[in-house]
Amino acid sequence: MLTDSGGIQEETTYLGVPCFTVRANTERPVTITQGTNTLVGDDVENLGELVLCSLGQPRRECDPPQFWDGMAAERIADVILASYG
Repeated sequence: MLTDSGGIQEETTYLGVPCFTVRANTERPVTITQGTNTLVGDDVENLGELVLCSLGQPRRECDPPQFWDGMAAERIADVILASYG
């Protein structure tokens, strides 16, 4: 996936799909540490080579980052109920 979207970076990380982000930085650093996202920056000279290299790799199997389990609403509700009863 080629993107500049933080949301797409998260979705590809959750799915284990290689992502190439055409930005110099990301507000989703966990996508980099999980190894599914590569920051390309503004220099797209090597983009074709990066993409071709990733096509030859097997799909990356990884666990979603901590708390990426679809349970955020329940955790938020628990905090609210515990704080305000």
